[in-house]
Amino acid sequence: MAASISKTLTRNLLRRSGEPTQALQLRLSSAATAAPAISVNETQPSEKGEPSKWSKLLLFVPGVITFGLGTWQIIRRQDKIEMLEYRQNRLRMDPLNCNEVSPSSENLDSLEFCRVLCRGVFDEKKSIFIGPRSRSISGVTENGYYVITPLMPLANDPKSVQAPILVNRGWVPRNWRDKSLEVAAADDQPPSIVPPSQESGKSSWWIFSSKKKKVEEDQVPTVKPTEVIGVIRGSEKPSIFVPANDPSSFQWFYVDVSAIAHACGLPENTLYIEGINDNVDPSNPYPIPKDTNTLVRSSVMPQDHLNYTFTWYSLSAAVTFMAFKRLQSKKSR
Repeated sequence: MAASISKTLTRNLLRRSGEPTQALQLRLSSAATAAPAISVNETQPSEKGEPSKWSKLLLFVPGVITFGLGTWQIIRRQDKIEMLEYRQNRLRMDPLNCNEVSPSSENLDSLEFCRVLCRGVFDEKKSIFIGPRSRSISGVTENGYYVITPLMPLANDPKSVQAPILVNRGWVPRNWRDKSLEVAAADDQPPSIVPPSQESGKSSWWIFSSKKKKVEEDQVPTVKPTEVIGVIRGSEKPSIFVPANDPSSFQWFYVDVSAIAHACGLPENTLYIEGINDNVDPSNPYPIPKDTNTLVRSSVMPQDHLNYTFTWYSLSAAVTFMAFKRLQSKKSR
């Protein structure tokens, strides 16, 4: 049917045009050869729509990044294991005499986590409270503070510290800080003295002075020395979410040794230690010092790094698999 139609059209063209048969055949053959070229040009946009080599490689970039993060967690885990072993070995060493450690020595950082034995008397009026810090007691979380108090030298005692040091005595409840602030506010207020009358001035002053002399003769103040076993530490490195310390309003959120020493009227290179005691007296539990396990622990333990590694490697495998499936689907199309 199609052949008969084409023959009819050819005859009609020959009759109307009056051209020779050979010339018309040449024109038709040229049109036939031009038709495939048009079809080839029409298929070129489909070839341009296929993904290039770089676009294929970009599909695997997320898998490479997540694989690198997983490997980085393995390296961090090994570093954390070595750090914990270093702390444990330092805590097993015999305590040093506090007077043998010079705060101005260059190797003070290398002495961190070494145990020291100190003897002196606490200056309670200069205590600094760091916090708030939460602590779980019998399953109940309670907010409190770490109290840092200067340990002062004792006169005529060769075993006492030769220079003041800062001691983190441990965790105390919130009411300890409230009482300390009340005492500090009361000390800042001037005492109100009512002047005695002229008639009874001599007799009242004589009675008061005689009573004061008897009290001083009967009660001789005795200073009881305190022995502290602690660990040499440095300043804390706060995160971006921790607010800055405000010494003027007695707000201390992290340990800054030089700033705390300046607030206590001590040199900025004052030695700072954290008291440790595994045996707490139940009758007098506060302050609760840190135990050795707490000092060894870190915010991110090696097991946490292992969990992070598994997570990153799983993401890498999933993203790589999705990239392969994407390429296979395009080839099938």
